[in-house]
Amino acid sequence: MILPIVAYGDPVLKKVATDIEKNSPEVQQLIADMFETMYNASGVGLAAPQIGQSIRLFVIDGSPFADTDEDEEPDPKAVGMDGFKKVFINAQITKEEGDEWSFNEGCLSIPKIRELVYRNETIHITYRDENWELHSETFDGYKARIIQHEYDHIEGILFTDHLSVLKRKLLTKKLGIISKGELLVDYKMKFPAIRKGR
Repeated sequence: MILPIVAYGDPVLKKVATDIEKNSPEVQQLIADMFETMYNASGVGLAAPQIGQSIRLFVIDGSPFADTDEDEEPDPKAVGMDGFKKVFINAQITKEEGDEWSFNEGCLSIPKIRELVYRNETIHITYRDENWELHSETFDGYKARIIQHEYDHIEGILFTDHLSVLKRKLLTKKLGIISKGELLVDYKMKFPAIRKGR
């Protein structure tokens, strides 16, 4: 089932999400719905707070980053992205290291805005998968980038929080337009200002 994606301005996007208990009911269905919602919106990641649930769950599929033109040199940061599809439950990033690098990030909850965000090259993370198996792994490149972005969501952080004060101030009007739903989006969204009747 395709779920509406919560837009910028909803308080759920600024909350630190809570852990999921083992054998929590309906988690498997929620995971399936999140993948369907993410694909419908042409995203590469989606966190539970983005569909209004403040729980530590996010899904990713980095396959679009593997698409390269045959005439172009392959991007070393995109190695292994083809088929890189994962579920992260109760994730905890334990370490970030390596050089910071910039990438023009966007977010399904903040449509039509993209900005350069600097993140560390490598992360170490522990998490449980959809079968409740525990993993402790290291990721780098675009894998780390997508995970860091979605992990921020379960920590109540948006990619705009990584921008300078000046850049955020310049985006104030655009963010207000998003919150009010005064823009065309080609996927289902829930806008906080509309819900409040403003």
